[in-house]
Amino acid sequence: MSEIPPDHQVPDGVDEATVDAVGKLTKALETTDRARGHLYAFHQLIGESDRRVEEAMHMLRDAGHAAWADRLERELFGRNILEGRWTFQIVEEFDEGYWSLFRDLEAGVRGDLTAGRRHLREAGMKADHRSDGEPGHSSRP
Repeated sequence: MSEIPPDHQVPDGVDEATVDAVGKLTKALETTDRARGHLYAFHQLIGESDRRVEEAMHMLRDAGHAAWADRLERELFGRNILEGRWTFQIVEEFDEGYWSLFRDLEAGVRGDLTAGRRHLREAGMKADHRSDGEPGHSSRP
C-alpha cells in the first residue's frame, strides 16, 4: 500500500467498524449539503419566477388585461411560499436549525472517534489505487 499522509491516517486504536460508521455519517452530511444546494437553487428560482410574474403583470396591464394583472398582483405576486414564509426564511431556518446541528454533531463524532480526521476510508482507497511514480498519482499536492 502507498503512503497515506498523516492527516488522513487512521489514528491508533480506531477500528475499521468505527472508520466505516464515521464515514457513513460524513457521507450523510455530504448528501445533506447537496440538498442544501438544491434548497438554495429553489430559493433563487422562486425569486426569479416572482420577478417574471411581475413582468407578466405589467405586460398584461399594457395589453389591456388589467383584471388579470390585478388578480396576479393580489393573489400570486409576493405571496408566501409556505405559511408566513418566503424562501429566504425557509433557507435561514434550515441553516440555523437542522443543517447547523448536523454539522456540529458530525464534527463532534469525528473529533471524538477519529481525531477529527476526515475521509479516512477514501484516503485508504487512494493509497490502494495509486500507481507509485506515475504522473497524476502522487500522494500529496
